[in-house]
Amino acid sequence: MGILGEERISQTVVHLKEGEIVSFASKLPGKAIIDLLQVNFLKDINVHFDAVNNALPIGGIYFGRVETYAERKQRLFDKFPALLVHVFWFFDFWIHRVMPKLAFTRKLYKFISRDNYKSLSKAEVLGRLCYTGFDIVDYATIDNLFYFAVQKAKPAKYDAAKLYGVLLRMNRIGQHKKRIIIYKIRTMHPYSEYLQHYVVKMHGYNEKGKPNNDFRLTSWGKVIRKFHLDELPQLYNLLRGDLAIIGVRPLTEFGFNALPKDLRRKRTKVKPGCIPPNVALKLTGFEGVVEAERTYLKSIAKHRFLTNFKYFWMAIYNLIRRKSSSA
Repeated sequence: MGILGEERISQTVVHLKEGEIVSFASKLPGKAIIDLLQVNFLKDINVHFDAVNNALPIGGIYFGRVETYAERKQRLFDKFPALLVHVFWFFDFWIHRVMPKLAFTRKLYKFISRDNYKSLSKAEVLGRLCYTGFDIVDYATIDNLFYFAVQKAKPAKYDAAKLYGVLLRMNRIGQHKKRIIIYKIRTMHPYSEYLQHYVVKMHGYNEKGKPNNDFRLTSWGKVIRKFHLDELPQLYNLLRGDLAIIGVRPLTEFGFNALPKDLRRKRTKVKPGCIPPNVALKLTGFEGVVEAERTYLKSIAKHRFLTNFKYFWMAIYNLIRRKSSSA
């Protein structure tokens, strides 16, 4: 890593331009770092990104590259015979993708690999960059490597959230704007929470009120979400009193700030719930979720117990009916 001189920058930008990743050469704000070392081989990725962040002014550009596990899979499938590659990929995936994520195998993996290689997803790399103070400018795959261009938006500022592991601890806004920790089973790649603003900005929301074209989801995470298994740990939040059975969805700060101002004020007066009102009212999309919360909040202001009782059984009926019709 290093801050390169004008001649070296010119040569490197020409090389990258051939792959059409950088149409930003004319927009460089005076300083850029072009990093030719693959992120996979860094001992501590966040420390490295933090050092790059510190070396750049606000608006500075950082170019880098990584072999994501999608590119690694392609490389292995091109290299090995068809009869062997599926077996090889199975073990490669479990060793490099699963073992580092589990608490009881993480130390063993570090011992075996000497921490010399890290298998990374596209979402994790971009999420780590956002976590360390960068905004995404562009990215592209060139010669089976993933290249990224990011811009320093702020100094790196770390939080205490657990970013690895099967069980997620997520910061959410609760009743009276109190910050609460919500537990869920991981369905996204690590560091994906730091990409929410980017994904929504690029693709908006889908008909369910979730970010559209969300590349942060893992393949097995989609299955878990379909059957709502990822929300089982919220029973602990229910027992602790952080959540009610029925209530507005506990949101991130970004999601909360995306709501209309009047709705933000009203929803903080009540406890968030495990089952949101849009499930009971069968309303979808961002506007549908907003409408469902308005209707629910207006109703509980008059009859709290009856409203929650009615919404609970409406939600259960809709969930059962949806599962039986899809089956």
